[in-house]
Amino acid sequence: MRLLLTNIRELLQVREQNIRKVSGSEMKELPSIKNAWLLIEDDKIADFGSMDNLPELNADKTIDATGKIVLPTWCDSHTHIVYAGNRELEFADRINGLSYEEIANRGGGILNSAKTLQETPEDEVYKQSSKRLEEVMKLGTGAVEIKSGYGLTEEAELKMLRVIKKLRENYDLPVKSTFLGAHAIPKEYKNDPDAYMDLVIKNILPKVAEEKLADYIDIFCEKGYFSVEDTNKLLSAAKEFGLKPKIHVNQFNAIGGVKAGVEHDALSVDHLEVMNDEDIEVLKGSNTMPVALPSCSLFLSIPYTPARKILDAELPLALATDFNPGSTPSGNMNLVVSLACIKMKMTPEEVINAATINGAYAMELSDTHGSITKGKMANFIVTKDIPSYTFLPYAFGTNSIESVYINGKIV
Repeated sequence: MRLLLTNIRELLQVREQNIRKVSGSEMKELPSIKNAWLLIEDDKIADFGSMDNLPELNADKTIDATGKIVLPTWCDSHTHIVYAGNRELEFADRINGLSYEEIANRGGGILNSAKTLQETPEDEVYKQSSKRLEEVMKLGTGAVEIKSGYGLTEEAELKMLRVIKKLRENYDLPVKSTFLGAHAIPKEYKNDPDAYMDLVIKNILPKVAEEKLADYIDIFCEKGYFSVEDTNKLLSAAKEFGLKPKIHVNQFNAIGGVKAGVEHDALSVDHLEVMNDEDIEVLKGSNTMPVALPSCSLFLSIPYTPARKILDAELPLALATDFNPGSTPSGNMNLVVSLACIKMKMTPEEVINAATINGAYAMELSDTHGSITKGKMANFIVTKDIPSYTFLPYAFGTNSIESVYINGKIV
């Protein structure tokens, strides 16, 4: 099947030579072709160029994309899409003045979601999660990472990971799986958190590895959750099973989690709402991708990741949704890129780079996704008739997407 798109107003994120990521001042550059064409063969990008140089091509189907912009699908490298139920009552509690930490301390938050998930049959968890995945695909997401972490028992964590595996098998987009057993300390281990860490490391982790249920390991390194010592212990154990770290750090406090992540060669360190100079310095020269989650900041009314400080240090930055029932009940990457412009003072070029090529890097998908490059998977967005790509983050309440293609097929 050969699909040809012609008269594209602008074809974005065009990379003749594949790159793994972009950093600092490089992120201000978004290579593109105006008045372009794009050829898809089966599930891959075959060719592209200017309409001025359109060769004779025998396509099975031709689409006139006059007035429309084409860009790679969003690569969402941090989500918790697999969960059960919701937490809208806690939403009302926050409006009435309770903080995220106060809600958690009285049995809400992650522990609330864990209780609901433990009580929900696996097929029902899959049914709810698949609806969320289909929703974000229609909003332009063409690669996604999904974490466990709302189980907090051996049975429930494995159940979540099996659901993620089933989603990976049943949907065409890449689905990366992360084991986040160390997401919170269950009530029954409140007085002995070390015993819960032992359960995660000695009981659950080996089964996750044996059944090949995860690509990555994660931990919530934060005051009141898990310490830097816990983080080092878990990441060292996970390394023995070949699980690379992608970790939650610096959401409310800077306690050394970024340094721990870099020392363990973490693929990414995520959240980063609170950053100090030491965190910036330790990231320099590392292979670790900083990931910002601006819709979490919006929902919880907490600070936004200091993007300008990160980018001015010539570091890379990726954007992701953090889609979850408690702090970010939205998987809309279009909102994420708008918030990054509005609240984090990133340019439209920077946010598109952060949400495509750098998001792909944070899931080890740089060779196959994140840019318009010959040989990469044909995962791309076709916008409605809009004046420019700046309109995408500018019109934050408008759905500017006309269609989404995954592996060359319309969603």
